[in-house]
Amino acid sequence: MTVRARLAACLFFLNAAALAGGSAVWESHTYEDFLKGRFEGVALTRDGRLILAPALETLADTGDAGIWSVATAPDGTVYFAGGHRGRLWRYRKGSKPEMVWQAPQPEIFALATDSRGRLFAATSPNGKIFLFENGKASEYFDPKATYIWSLKIAPDGILYAGTGSEGKVYRIPKAGEGEVYYETGQTNVTALGLDPQGRLLAGTEPNGILYRIEARGKAFALYDANLQEIRAIVPGARGETYVAALGGSQAQKQAQAAVSAATSTAPAGVVTTSITVTAEADARAQSGIEVKPKADAPKPTATAMPEAQATAAPAEIPGMEKAAIYRINPDGMIETVWSSKEENILDLAIKGGDIAFSTDRQGRIYQLSSQLSSALLLETREGETTRLIQAGGELLAATSNSGKLLRIGEPAKQGRYISAVHDAGNAARWGRIEWRGAGSLIFRTRSGNSARPDATWSDWSEPITDPARNQIPSPPARYVQWLADLPQNAAVDAVSISYQAPNGKPQVRSIQVLPQWTALPPKLSAPAPSTSSYSITVTDTGEAAPTTSAGTPSQVVPRSGTPQILISWQADDPDNDRLLYKLEYRAASESRWIELRKNIAENSVLEDAERFADGRYIFRVTANDSASNQPDQVKRAELLSAPVLIDLTPPQVTARVEGRGAFIDASDSASPLRRAEASIDGGPWQPLAATDGVIDGRKETFEFKAPSTQGEISVVIRVIDAAGNAGLTRLVLR
Repeated sequence: MTVRARLAACLFFLNAAALAGGSAVWESHTYEDFLKGRFEGVALTRDGRLILAPALETLADTGDAGIWSVATAPDGTVYFAGGHRGRLWRYRKGSKPEMVWQAPQPEIFALATDSRGRLFAATSPNGKIFLFENGKASEYFDPKATYIWSLKIAPDGILYAGTGSEGKVYRIPKAGEGEVYYETGQTNVTALGLDPQGRLLAGTEPNGILYRIEARGKAFALYDANLQEIRAIVPGARGETYVAALGGSQAQKQAQAAVSAATSTAPAGVVTTSITVTAEADARAQSGIEVKPKADAPKPTATAMPEAQATAAPAEIPGMEKAAIYRINPDGMIETVWSSKEENILDLAIKGGDIAFSTDRQGRIYQLSSQLSSALLLETREGETTRLIQAGGELLAATSNSGKLLRIGEPAKQGRYISAVHDAGNAARWGRIEWRGAGSLIFRTRSGNSARPDATWSDWSEPITDPARNQIPSPPARYVQWLADLPQNAAVDAVSISYQAPNGKPQVRSIQVLPQWTALPPKLSAPAPSTSSYSITVTDTGEAAPTTSAGTPSQVVPRSGTPQILISWQADDPDNDRLLYKLEYRAASESRWIELRKNIAENSVLEDAERFADGRYIFRVTANDSASNQPDQVKRAELLSAPVLIDLTPPQVTARVEGRGAFIDASDSASPLRRAEASIDGGPWQPLAATDGVIDGRKETFEFKAPSTQGEISVVIRVIDAAGNAGLTRLVLR
């Protein structure tokens, strides 16, 4: 964005924010803001501008659940296939698409064409690789694998196949002849590609490892991604390689769909559950990169189908990365050039000097520039855009949920952008809609009280086209949404909606009263004099009086601190208004409130506990939002604490000596007694029992018996109440 454009944006939003007190503004002006909306013939540039997107032309609507694979022949013929009916389609420019073959299996997960225009098709489950030539299909190779996920023709014309569920790569030099070229130790080889030097690359699942296969049985692990599946591999124009990875295993979803289709007589819809990875396959996946060849396992019969497992889809953790694009540079350095926490990436394609990639969010297609900035090229409005391919200088896209082949052409003549829904937090009155852009833009709004627009929402408003007459006509409600219709040469840079929501009432959620002990600051002692002080009294006889000593004063051990009470509370406001508080208290037996603090912004107060007499007290916190609202709109809320016992007085303790023992009487005026202990000659504290067997009253009598040893002993008795106050007495037994 240019300096002038940035300045205009700042002025625009300063004007939008200059509203009456208490009003709010919903702003959309960045790439991230607009990306939350819905795009119908509209694209989003890297700097956050809405413009017309390339037009979409439907070349074929197969009626199938999805298209899984696409390939182009040297003469420009496009082949595409999918599920769940195993149908192969052909499209030639200027003619209608036609179905040219139906496989014996329900899925065709991979297609590849060689320089002679021959087409190879891989079927699943328990399928084979077929050669389609001159309008006829014939079996080319049977890898004896449950799934065949990927095919690739090397520069020397040799065909390679990536399979599952044993994670093997096959090298197939000619019909009927093939060999295991490399065993990855993973469950599935989900992608095959070539690097700029023509070396074979293999991407796997479930550990997301990318291999460079250098010879039979020899490979180098280029990258171990933190995502589950390597989905696509394409070489770049400057010696780099781009790799797409996703977290929710697409291979497992497609495998389960294939099993469902194979075991059902009716066409199946798109299945989003995953299959269960067997313990044997999982052990191989976890065992590391190098896996020694194993003896061939018993092969399934031609009619055997894998058993469907009723299992949950791979777990997706909110906030965690779901997909990424990695760039492998010629020097081997790997960097993440794009990632998402909301969308799974499904394919990559070179588009000029940029990278086009597709996702499972409304079938979006993005464009990543050589400077690594992304832009939303368009939304196909299908569930997923599964494959991208360049054909005759044009970008083609295949989709699922509705198996279509689409051509991406020149910019559309018109388009529509529908914003995300905005939550005002409460029923709001709408103000103005303001915008900045180019061309003859048309805006509409609607509102409602359900989080998702439905039949209860208002209709779209009449067009708003004049910036001077931009009052929003939609009725007051909690939620609002806007749309923009873009004609040719139009663009949207920023949109704002102002609104006034009723002031929400704050809420005081809790009050907590805790005791504290604050240490007293140390006192500075006076320096000792260098000589002893004394006085001399002179009598009238001239003789000196006897010298009198000043004596040695007793040392006083001062109290180390003062008791305090911390009163804290939690409060919030639905509008995030700044809150001010008033703190009051009263004795539980009284009705008059006494103010402790007023108009404080902090949510805690530390008070000297000694300002309260012993007893039970109730505290009240009142919150108000006067700092953020006009006086007539201020809202208040209050909360009372539970009764709080304040007891600073220790129990009264007396002792009655009887021989080599004593009876101790203890009482407390505020709280019950909890514990009594005795220490003999400064020794450890030993518990004393109440004469009635239970220490639970405000008055108790305890008995102390001296040990059998003869001689004088000093005994300190300590009685502690429920507030932790300790009453002490000392006695001497002889």
